[in-house]
Amino acid sequence: MTAREKSFAHEWIEENADRLSEFEQEIWDYHEPAWREYRSASAYVDLLRDEGFDVEEGSGGMPTAFAAEWGEGRPVLATFSEYDAVPGNSQQRVPYESPREGVHPYAAGHTDPHSVLGVGALGGALATKAAMEEFDLDGTLRLYGEPAEKVVGSKPVHAAKGYFDDHDASISYHPWRTNTTVWETHSWTFWSVVFTFEADEPEQWAPPDIVPSEDLHAQARSPGALDAACLMYTNTKYTKEAMFPSTGSWSMSEFMMAGGQKTSDNLAPRIAQIQYGWRSPSLAIQDRIHGILRENARHAARVADCTVSERIVTKNRVGLPNHEMASVAYENLELAGPPEHGEEAREFGREIQRNLGVEPMDDPFNEGLEELVEPEEYERRVRRNLPDWQERFISDDYVEYTWHAPTARVYVGRPRMRPPDPSYSYPEWAYNALGGVPEVTRPGMFVASKTVAGTFLDLLLDPDRLAAATAEFEERTGGGIGGSEWVGPLVDDDFVPPTDLPWPEYVETERGQEWSLPTPNPEVGFGERLTGTDR
Repeated sequence: MTAREKSFAHEWIEENADRLSEFEQEIWDYHEPAWREYRSASAYVDLLRDEGFDVEEGSGGMPTAFAAEWGEGRPVLATFSEYDAVPGNSQQRVPYESPREGVHPYAAGHTDPHSVLGVGALGGALATKAAMEEFDLDGTLRLYGEPAEKVVGSKPVHAAKGYFDDHDASISYHPWRTNTTVWETHSWTFWSVVFTFEADEPEQWAPPDIVPSEDLHAQARSPGALDAACLMYTNTKYTKEAMFPSTGSWSMSEFMMAGGQKTSDNLAPRIAQIQYGWRSPSLAIQDRIHGILRENARHAARVADCTVSERIVTKNRVGLPNHEMASVAYENLELAGPPEHGEEAREFGREIQRNLGVEPMDDPFNEGLEELVEPEEYERRVRRNLPDWQERFISDDYVEYTWHAPTARVYVGRPRMRPPDPSYSYPEWAYNALGGVPEVTRPGMFVASKTVAGTFLDLLLDPDRLAAATAEFEERTGGGIGGSEWVGPLVDDDFVPPTDLPWPEYVETERGQEWSLPTPNPEVGFGERLTGTDR
């Protein structure tokens, strides 16, 4: 029924592959971190407007987000692009370790990479639009610009503010180690907060007459905000293993946003900020961890004579499966076929191996990269090491879409390096370098575009498939949005996105563009190296 429409969409992708690939490389070159993707978002907005989409810039109160729409009527079909890079992962597209020139060596770089993720979805949306125009199909396409995925930032905001409420179906693409769609075990939940400690009146720590001196600098003062943040860090390390028993997977990380800003040795640090992010399989576990963090923050503040405030960064839900959507998307993944990587891509991988002293392999990329895995089989593989009670695994905020309409999660192969033996680990720069090479990333990106377009066209042209997906969604939620089993957004509709916090970013100074950390002096670097890693 949809053969000619899908064939047209596939051909459109192939005919436009070069310009889409150039756009992906442009986004990769921007390598902008979470909440600071100004050039990347602007580039998407300009392209989409040129393609005839109506675009809301700064959607949901997020300066680097957008909501683009084309078409009219039902169904409303949605997908999204991401484009944030990750601090500390700066790397050029070369087969040896080389952070990008001109900025701090620990500036941001693309890892997954989101440049490919974003353009893969974009290509699918544009190909669907072209087919809808060619065959006069009714329906509405939405493409969202979702910044700050690495801090799970924007999708909970878009969801809370109602952007997803009228969706009929959606699709989420992610580069992965193999090619499949997610069946039952979708992603779990991630929450994040920032605690700000302030030493408001450090001079009131002790009576001034304890030390009989008229010198103000001799008075006792509060330990201050930096000590409070250090106590928070230490207390949380002590209590971490008691937050949740070690019978299931979960994790927590922290980021010292502001470390006191104290350059005088006789004044108390006035402010310090620490961010916590934690992920687990259930909302109940998340809430338990959150409560312990809040108590640790109060305790640290009391000990260091500070006030403490909490700012929510994000709270997202767990994933809701939809087998019908997973099946439709997998059928279109099969039609597109797994990615095929040429000799130029593999030679780049061999160069990485040579530069690391690894014997070059005929196929330097991971097993399964160019294979299709049926969703039920992939489900079995995922669950091999999970306890029976754990229903979800791996964190990603696409799950916000799953509670507003039936949603498919598609994985398409993105090369990783094949280890010479199971004990060998490649350095992270090798993974990041692969993500910047078009010959490496194009095959999977365009398989994703074809899969997105084919899935959308099935939903546009086969009402029975969409009806089946909708019926499953309503059954799982107990009646759809607002149903007895439905879980609503975990932040309020008046939630203020945390874009004003001191996230890592590029800054303009008298020295030119720099990273949040000033570029090291080329003559001395970080100073004398006192030790190295003993491996």
